[in-house]
Amino acid sequence: MSLEKTDIEKIAHLARLEIDPADVPDYARNLSGILELVEQMNQVDTEGVQPMAHPLRMTQRMRADEVTESNQRDKFQQIAPQVEAGLYLVPKVIE
Repeated sequence: MSLEKTDIEKIAHLARLEIDPADVPDYARNLSGILELVEQMNQVDTEGVQPMAHPLRMTQRMRADEVTESNQRDKFQQIAPQVEAGLYLVPKVIE
């Protein structure tokens, strides 16, 4: 799949990106290459291939679920601009 100048300009507009007109041919070539690679990958026969979460067959090392930090809420709330009943107060941003 080969992308044209108009395709790149439309993609840039949708992504709200400003692209220098001199760079459009490079973007078109690079994005076309990516799309061609995706097309090649879609043609690979994956029948009978089991999906994997990780390429290596390893088990996740588990650690003990232990508290490693002390409760410092009072210390942090002393330097907060506004606190009430143990909660941080912030300005209203949605009306």
